[in-house]
Amino acid sequence: MKKLTALLLGTAMVLGLAACGGSASTASSEAASSEAASSEETSEAASSEAASESANAAELTTVTAGKLTMSTNAAFPPYEMTADDGSFEGIDIEVAAAIADKLGLELQVDDMDFDAALLAAQNGKSDMVMAGVTVTDERQKVMDFSDTYAEGIQSVIVPEDSDIASVDDLAGKTIGTQRGTTGYIYCTDDFGEDSVVAYDNGLTAVQALNNGQVDAVVIDNAPAKEFVAANTGLKILDTAYAQEDYAIGVAKGNTALLDAINGALEELQADGTLQSIVDKYIKAE
Repeated sequence: MKKLTALLLGTAMVLGLAACGGSASTASSEAASSEAASSEETSEAASSEAASESANAAELTTVTAGKLTMSTNAAFPPYEMTADDGSFEGIDIEVAAAIADKLGLELQVDDMDFDAALLAAQNGKSDMVMAGVTVTDERQKVMDFSDTYAEGIQSVIVPEDSDIASVDDLAGKTIGTQRGTTGYIYCTDDFGEDSVVAYDNGLTAVQALNNGQVDAVVIDNAPAKEFVAANTGLKILDTAYAQEDYAIGVAKGNTALLDAINGALEELQADGTLQSIVDKYIKAE
């Protein structure tokens, strides 16, 4: 623009400068209007999103208004566990927090025995249960389940010098499991109730294995790795017992909450949040 002005003389220069000034003013005005419109649109979008979240939260009836109450058993690393400061952490905790955020609610975590966590959701004492819960035919009779959000494997932990080399070798042995889990169900079905000892959590079962009270422990693979890493002299069999899918349990017939959870899970899956949470706790081998 400076080069153009230097070439203009007299009235032409005045007119040129006037034209240039008018054009700049118009452009500036248009830019300001555009920026204001853009800012208004952004503000409206943010307000719309906030209103949508508020509407979602308002439409849902939860145990405690404004909160999403999750029952769990926080002794199942890396899905749920208690941190040194007493707070809860793990895959399920972070996924639940992300779901609550999507629904415009605050997450409330209630820690209890696994059986009690299932019953809490079933009886409407909690909004949902997340504790590495596998969908089974029996559980589907008493509660509804979300879409799958993670995969699990039932593994067998034994002492390093054990003569148990495969799942078939568990016949005639004493097996420790966590009470109410699919590991307990599988083992009692396959080897009989007299062969299975149920404990309140996986840690207690592994302690029993260390003390020679049981010959093996059947538990999900992710916590099995955590327990073996923390206890020398133990190993995981190469052969898996079973493969499963984890889901979120809610009270039977609570369609509104189930639909909201599934919608949130779909968004978390699409934007990569779900996978990033899993990757944070379970490193690829």
